[in-house]
Amino acid sequence: MARHRHSTTDKSNHHGNSAESSTATSAATTTTGSPKSAFIDYERMLGLEFVRATEAGALNAYKWMGKGDKESGDFAACDAIRGIFDTIPVCGMVTIGEGIKDNAPGIFKGEKLGTWCPGAAKMAVALDPIDGTTIVSKGLPGAISVIAAATCESDDDDPNTLLADIPSFYMNKISFSPRVKNGPGRVRLDNSVQDNLEIIALKLGKRVQDLTVVILDRSRHERLIHDVRRAGAAIRLISDGDIAGAIAPCLPGSGVDVYMGTGGSPEAVLAAAAIKCLGGEILAQMWPRDEEEKKALKESGVSDSDLARIYTCDDLARGKRILFAATGISDSTLLKGIRFEGSHAVTTSILMRAKHQTVRYMKTCHNLDMKTIHLRSDASDHAL
Repeated sequence: MARHRHSTTDKSNHHGNSAESSTATSAATTTTGSPKSAFIDYERMLGLEFVRATEAGALNAYKWMGKGDKESGDFAACDAIRGIFDTIPVCGMVTIGEGIKDNAPGIFKGEKLGTWCPGAAKMAVALDPIDGTTIVSKGLPGAISVIAAATCESDDDDPNTLLADIPSFYMNKISFSPRVKNGPGRVRLDNSVQDNLEIIALKLGKRVQDLTVVILDRSRHERLIHDVRRAGAAIRLISDGDIAGAIAPCLPGSGVDVYMGTGGSPEAVLAAAAIKCLGGEILAQMWPRDEEEKKALKESGVSDSDLARIYTCDDLARGKRILFAATGISDSTLLKGIRFEGSHAVTTSILMRAKHQTVRYMKTCHNLDMKTIHLRSDASDHAL
């Protein structure tokens, strides 16, 4: 397989400290110098493999771009991601999959990914093979392929505790950058839109009328859209793909200052993993769509205090051993979409780790005359 990879690094987020440049395996010692525990930096070792998985998902899904068949596109992405994981030495337990919420041919909670060979890293995996299946079916901008993972500290750890499994279909969310997170004044979900925008503007050194707010274009957001415009801020409406939208305020140069509104609960967790790697914050609260869902949640054991709880990044993605990878399918605020240049397909991906808040952008050129993708469905390689 001929493959040419050109990778660039966002230097503002890439810390050149000694811990980041150490070898993947190191031993911690006690004060007496005796071995205490062996630490293996699995996130560093496996990061590129996760990017290979999102690249494969994006490339295989792109064949369905604009074809009006979102189920086939979703299946293609899932098939490719499963196929790549069949070659990755990891014990991956899917704690958040995308198929249940969308009633789609997805990768489901409880599914095992990876080779599960002895000594492999034990990880919780959350993924959305296509964030924006409708976008892909309609040939619109804003679709990405996404994977997040959290590494267990020991073999006894339960991966189900690392990435929150939120029982509600939707959550009410607001996400913002590290500059807004830090310092005096706090953005809150129960603040008025006007108050939150004034706090954000103050912290960013802008006027409210110079802010840009990302909101999903849904009828349920009519009041929110009205309040944002009444405050004087601009709105960037997105048709789907709220993972990229929620991450965008934390990325320098995105042109977005804050994300507001209700969206999928699995997407909130995936976004939280990325936002944690960027040092920003997301606040989220379960948002039952109607009394019927609220009743079902309570019957399943969700209490009133659970419904009132405000989740943060640390609640949704626990610990520092967080890994996030995504590849653009079509252009979004987060990543460029796939380009075809002669005999090559060009993908743009992002790889992030929470431990040192390292962020890498990768431009990869895939030679279409030689490129193949390993698919789970028939356990064989296929040309694009």
